[in-house]
Amino acid sequence: MKSKFTSILMFFIILAIIGAAGIIGITIFKDIFGINILEPASEQEAENFDGDAYYYNSEEEYASSNDRKTLEKLEIPEVKNIRSSNASNSNQTSVNYDNVNVNKYFYNQLNNYSQTIYKAIESNKEQMKTGTHQVDLGSTFTSVLSRDDGQEKLGDYFQSAIEAYFYDNPDVFYLSPSKMYLNIETTTRGSKKTYNVFINNGEAENYLIDEFNSKAQVDAAVDRVSRVRNNLISKKTSSVYDNIKMVHNYLIDNIEYDKDVNSRNTYDIYGALVNGKCVCEGYAKAFKYILDGMGIECTLVIGKATNSSGKSESHAWNYVKLDGNYYAVDCTWDDPIVIGGVATDSMRYKYFLKGYGEMNKDHFPSGKFTEDGMEFSYPAVSYTAY
Repeated sequence: MKSKFTSILMFFIILAIIGAAGIIGITIFKDIFGINILEPASEQEAENFDGDAYYYNSEEEYASSNDRKTLEKLEIPEVKNIRSSNASNSNQTSVNYDNVNVNKYFYNQLNNYSQTIYKAIESNKEQMKTGTHQVDLGSTFTSVLSRDDGQEKLGDYFQSAIEAYFYDNPDVFYLSPSKMYLNIETTTRGSKKTYNVFINNGEAENYLIDEFNSKAQVDAAVDRVSRVRNNLISKKTSSVYDNIKMVHNYLIDNIEYDKDVNSRNTYDIYGALVNGKCVCEGYAKAFKYILDGMGIECTLVIGKATNSSGKSESHAWNYVKLDGNYYAVDCTWDDPIVIGGVATDSMRYKYFLKGYGEMNKDHFPSGKFTEDGMEFSYPAVSYTAY
């Protein structure tokens, strides 16, 4: 009986020793490799990721993430930046942008007045790198401003033009629309009034984003992002599919999702392609910027996305044209933050060239870029994936 009791006691002692050794081994593994194999990502860990990054606890499960009001960070002025002044003998500026040819997706949805503003910015793009160059619109809007609601209408045209321009042209990452003011100068001759309109920086030091304060800095930044794009363009093949895949893979291999939404350039192509760190807008704008350079039609898409926890968040992704049809690509969510492992191909291509039948289960595009702006439309996307 004593021998049997001793055997049972020894059995439990051995089990305790094995268990303790296992815990010590796991702790050492965690300390060495920085991976906790005892626990999945916690809710607190999830909350450390702000916004639109998808990340995995395992290959099968998504962790939750916080909302981020992406649209508030796009710096499109919801309040019309208009300044008025009177001049009895002002010289009217004679300008005409009819010879400026533009064929871009959102531009083509604008009315003639907004297209004029868009073309004026495009025509002055190089000079605007100074941040103080005045863009003259001349007396083009005199007939509009002669109406009782003329200033309000012009403000709407201005905002629509700004929204379209900055979504069509991710390469102007150095400009800050919120610092761009539309000025109306009224000239009175007897009972007749003429209105001279121009865009400048108002009372702001310049209309560059906070990261830049000179043309030399802007030129250097533009050169850096251009070199990255040109390097990828030099590697393109005759296969549009392979080129789209190459750009997609380059971005998810070389960009780290930025957990700090207050970082410099986190919403633009400089953050994506030079700093290697950005949020969803940086991924989407960089994807468009490079594909534009390859001659592949690509559109930026803004809307909401719902993760597997049922949480909705503002988000940005792309539609790209391939073999006559548009397909959805979400580079951000194809670049998940994986806790305790590495991203598999099923993760990396989960949102690559998808049709709306699959994509629209958790991605919901909105053509309203700002609350007061016009509603744009997006290309019709194939129902099935490529």
